[in-house]
Amino acid sequence: MALLRLTSPHAHGPMSTQRVMLNVLLATVPGIVVLTHFFGFGTLVNILWGSLVAVGCEALALKLRRRPLGFYLKDCSALVTAFLLCIALPPYSPWWLIAIGIASAILMAKHLYGGLGYNPFNPAMVGYVILLISFPVQMTSWAPPRGLGEMPGLLDALRACFTPALYDGVTMATPLDLLNQNIASNSLLLEELWQQNPQFGLFAGVGWEWANVAFLAGGLWLLYQRIFTWHAPVAMLASLSLLAALFYDGGSSASGGSPLFHLLSGATMFGAFFIVTDPVTSTVSLRGRLIYGALIGALIYVIRVRGNYPDAVAFSVLIMNFAAPFIDFYTQPRTYGHGDKRGQK
Repeated sequence: MALLRLTSPHAHGPMSTQRVMLNVLLATVPGIVVLTHFFGFGTLVNILWGSLVAVGCEALALKLRRRPLGFYLKDCSALVTAFLLCIALPPYSPWWLIAIGIASAILMAKHLYGGLGYNPFNPAMVGYVILLISFPVQMTSWAPPRGLGEMPGLLDALRACFTPALYDGVTMATPLDLLNQNIASNSLLLEELWQQNPQFGLFAGVGWEWANVAFLAGGLWLLYQRIFTWHAPVAMLASLSLLAALFYDGGSSASGGSPLFHLLSGATMFGAFFIVTDPVTSTVSLRGRLIYGALIGALIYVIRVRGNYPDAVAFSVLIMNFAAPFIDFYTQPRTYGHGDKRGQK
């Protein structure tokens, strides 16, 4: 009898690090298009400059570590870090802010621990948190979405990046800023604030709502491509929605915002499908991913409503990066052929 010559892991198609990274880059395109439509060319300039800095920092680190440049540069992991961080930065950020964030992500959060696969923390989120703590003014200077002011062109975006002293941009509070300030001051009903600020749209802000829908579409495409499993992002969104529904009181001054507000504002969908699903810094077991995602969603809600920072995806992810090995230890699947603690198979 002829036997099939099969070996593990029984893969049905080629899947390499480079292919995964390219798929992630491709999935960010809808969100980038929407951000560009509403906020102008600032996000594109951020990404272009950040990608150059990321490749340079990656090459420098590989050179110092005496690693082959071509082999490691072509995996596109540095570009993914640059894209994720620069998407999270406000449009029209100055060049030095982007450079500091990218250098922190690539050199400190990635190569200081041994490179791709050895970093315990998400590099893009490390760079973002360093910038947010060190330069809070620049990190909260978001341009108004198109329709509420003149959308800056490409030349204005380049001028804002490389000659920020000569660029006089208009900034505004984001919907999450408004929520945070309203709860802190115990001032008005959220509905009254929404009526006074029509730029905040129907649910979560003009531009922000569509950006989250676009990143959701990109994330679902990655899920269809089996780049990651559904467990962590679905658990995060479900946990965030549940807490928002439980504590939403209809819009009083102490209201934490409705579930739709939290799902469609800030970096919710971007974080759920592009940050939480990082295979290196997240949990491995399926049960662990459910716990990991649910706890991130809970932390996002708590920090948004009770913390000092309006958005909380980066802080929540980094806190749970600490806990990922602990969660994996207690959620290891039963070894095939062996019984559980009670001796049952």
